[in-house]
Amino acid sequence: MKITTCLLNTSVLFAMVLLAGCQTSPAYLYQWGDYQPAIYKHFKGESPSAQISTLEKNLADMQAPGSLAPPGLHAHLGMLYSTIGKNDQSAQEFLTEKKLFPESAIYMDFLLSKIKKQGQ
Repeated sequence: MKITTCLLNTSVLFAMVLLAGCQTSPAYLYQWGDYQPAIYKHFKGESPSAQISTLEKNLADMQAPGSLAPPGLHAHLGMLYSTIGKNDQSAQEFLTEKKLFPESAIYMDFLLSKIKKQGQ
């Protein structure tokens, strides 16, 4: 009977530890900020300048250690810079996107080539 009680106590303790581990808040890899609403506003016709200021503020907020910008944010910001004629800043954002997310390299190279053609 003593073994059964010990086994029961161990099982209950294990279940409590397991459930306590499930209750912790998830750690997110990327900090999205207002990026998704900014894209929605882009398609609704909001001015590029307003979107740029929103995304720049988000990037400033994401400078904390362990806080990463999501995929596409730098590329979107680069495209917004391109629409207002700031090609140098646009190219810098495309290069940042390419560095952070190497899988985007082909598309970022394509966009960078478009900027070079505009500069000629």
